[in-house]
Amino acid sequence: MARNYMFLVLFVFLLIGSISNASIFSPISNSHRSIALELFTPLDGSFASIEEAYKALRTFDVMGIEKESNIKDSTCQSVVDILRSSDSALKELFHALKVNEMLKCELSNEAFTGIASRLKDGIGSASSLHDFYYAVGGLRVIKDQSSDVDVQLGDADGVFRAVKALSQSDGRWRYSSNYPESSTYAAGMAFETLAGVISLASTDVDQSLIESVKKDILKLFYGAEKYDDGAYYFDEKLVDGHEYQGPLSASSSVVVGVSAYSAATSDNLNLPGEKIHGLAKFFLAVEAPGNEEDLYHQIMALDSLENNRFSTPLILSLPASVLSLTRKDQLKVQVSTVFGSSAPLLSVKLKQIFSSESQDAAVINQELNFNSKDGLHYLDALPEGIDVGSYIFSFEVVLHDHENKKMFVTGGRSKVAVHITGVIGINAAEVAVLDSDVGSVETQKMLDLNGQNEVALTANHLQKLRLSFQLDTSLGHAFKPHQAFLKLRHESKVEHIFLIGNSGKKFEIILDFLGLVDKFYYLSGTYELQLFVGDTAMENSFLQHLGHVELDLPDPPEKSTRHPVQPVDLYSRYDPKAEITHIFRVPEKRPPRELSLLFLGLVFLPLIGFLVGLLRLRVNLKNFPSASVSSVFAILFHVGIGAVLLLYMLFWLKLNLFTTLKALGFLGVFLMFVGHRTLSHLAASSSKLKSA
Repeated sequence: MARNYMFLVLFVFLLIGSISNASIFSPISNSHRSIALELFTPLDGSFASIEEAYKALRTFDVMGIEKESNIKDSTCQSVVDILRSSDSALKELFHALKVNEMLKCELSNEAFTGIASRLKDGIGSASSLHDFYYAVGGLRVIKDQSSDVDVQLGDADGVFRAVKALSQSDGRWRYSSNYPESSTYAAGMAFETLAGVISLASTDVDQSLIESVKKDILKLFYGAEKYDDGAYYFDEKLVDGHEYQGPLSASSSVVVGVSAYSAATSDNLNLPGEKIHGLAKFFLAVEAPGNEEDLYHQIMALDSLENNRFSTPLILSLPASVLSLTRKDQLKVQVSTVFGSSAPLLSVKLKQIFSSESQDAAVINQELNFNSKDGLHYLDALPEGIDVGSYIFSFEVVLHDHENKKMFVTGGRSKVAVHITGVIGINAAEVAVLDSDVGSVETQKMLDLNGQNEVALTANHLQKLRLSFQLDTSLGHAFKPHQAFLKLRHESKVEHIFLIGNSGKKFEIILDFLGLVDKFYYLSGTYELQLFVGDTAMENSFLQHLGHVELDLPDPPEKSTRHPVQPVDLYSRYDPKAEITHIFRVPEKRPPRELSLLFLGLVFLPLIGFLVGLLRLRVNLKNFPSASVSSVFAILFHVGIGAVLLLYMLFWLKLNLFTTLKALGFLGVFLMFVGHRTLSHLAASSSKLKSA
C-alpha cells in the first residue's frame, strides 16, 4: 500500500486549546465583507424594513463595500414615505433620517423643518430612554444634513437631567422610570443620547452634569468582565428576556456610546488602556458572526474604536501562526488598527517564549526587523533550541513617538500561539514474532517506514507479535505524536486497533495472542498489518501498510463470542453487479425445411384455386361504382380488406397479439365506414333499376 501523508483527522485546535491565555486576533478582512454581502441581501432590490436597510447600509459604508445601484431607488421611496407620514413612530423617523444621510435622497429644507418640529415634540413628551434616543438622534442627523433647520434644544439641561435620572449607581441605566431593572445596553444608548443633547444645546450644558456622566462611565468600565486571553466585555444583567441583549450587543452599545460622548465633550475620559485594548480583542475574537444583528454590532463597535478621541487600539497579529523548520519559515508580525490600517512608527520585540511542555520561559528580548514595503516585522531565524511543538511567543510593542502613546494603546505584552512543524526522524523500525515461553525471537523483520514494506509472518496463539520504532526531532529530542496505532484487519474485515506506547524515543507494542484469542473471536487466517502515526506538528505523518501475519488460533469453545456482522459498505451498491445467466427451455425438434415449404405451398393452393375460379366464372365488375365519390369509397374498402390480410401476415411473422388487435381495431372502424358508404351506393343503384 502506498504511503499516505494526510491520513488522519488531527487536533486542529490543539495549540489554542492547550494554552487558553494565548489567542490569535486578526483585523477585519475580506471574509467579513463577503459575509456582510451574504447576510444583508435585499429581497427584490429592497429591504424588509427601514431599520434593516439602515443597518445594512451603515455596515457597507463602514467596511467600504459598494452599494448596489438599484437599492437607492426603492429605499429612498421608503424613506420619503416614512418622513412624510404623520403616523411614523420616532424609531422609524430616526432610521429613515440615517438612511437618507447615506443615500442623499431628495428632501427639501421644508421637509426637514417639519420633521425637526415633530422630533422636538417627541422629546417634550418622551417617557422612556428609547424616546429620547430616537428623537435626539434624529435631530442630530438633521443638523448634519441641513444647517438651515433649527434643531437646537432650548432646555438642554432639562433634557440632560431627564435622561440622567434613569442612571444607576453602578453605571448602568434603566429604560424608563417605570422599569426597575437596569441594563448595560441601555447605558450605551444613554451615553449616545447625552452626546447628542450636548451637541444640540443652544447654550453650554452644566459642567457638573457632564462630569457626573464621566463618573458613570468609569464605574461601568470598572465592572467590565475579562477572559483569560485578555479580552474585556460588558455583560448584560437585565432579567427581562424582552429587553435582554447579549455580551456582543451590550459591549458594542457601550463602546459606541462612550465614543460619541467623548467626541461631544472633547475631554479626556481617562479610560484604562488595557480595557480599551481588551474590548478590541473581544470584538475581533468573534471573527465573522453568523447573523446580521451581531455583524452590525461588531462593525459599529470596531468603527468606534478605530475613530475615537480617547485611544485607538493597535492589534498584533501573525500572518502565519504555523512555521516549518523544514522550509525555514520566517516569523512575521503585523501591527495595525482593528480595520487593518497602518500603525504609526513602532518597534516589535520578542520578549519570551513559553513551551507547552513546561512552564519555563526562555528570555529572548530580540527586536524584529521592520520592512517598510509590506509593513511587516520579521524575525530572520527562530531562536536556537526551538524544536517541533507548540509555543507561546510573548511580544512587546513600543511606540517611538511620545505623542502617539497618548493616541494609541498597545495593551502591554501580547501572547500569541505559534505552532512549529518539521520532519520527524523514524529509525530502528522492526517487527518480530516472539516465543511466548522464553521471549526469544523466532522471526524478525526490519522495516523501512520511510518507504514501502511487505513482510509475511506466521504465528500461533502461543506466540507474541512485537512492533517497535523510534521517533526523534531534528535536534535529537524524543517526539511523542498524538496518534500512534497498530491495526490488524482480518480477511473477514474484522478490525482490531491497539494504541502504541512509548518510553522516551522508543515506541513499542507487544501483542500476546494467547490473551487475545477471545478478542480475536478465535478467527484464524490472514491479518493485514497497518501502522498509523500522526501529529499536527509532524510533517511526515503516515499510514503505512506493513504486510500481513498468518495467525493460527485454536477452535472456539461452545459458548465463545462470535464475531459481529460487519456493516455493509455503502459504496458497494455502486460496484458492478454479477452477470445474470438465463437458462432457457430446450427448443422442441422441428420438421425438415423441405416439409415446411411443402406445407406453405399447400396453404396457398386454396387462394390460387379461388383466383382461377373467378376467371373461369368470368366475374365482371359491372356493379363497381362509376361515380367519382362512390368509386373512391369502393377502392378504399378493397384496400382496407387487403390491409387486414397484410396485418394477418405481419402477425404471423413478427407482431404480437396486442399490437395486432390494436391495429385491427383501427382498420375495423375504417372498413365499417367505407364499406357502409359503398353498400349504400349499391343499394341505391339497385332501387333505381327496379323502379325503372
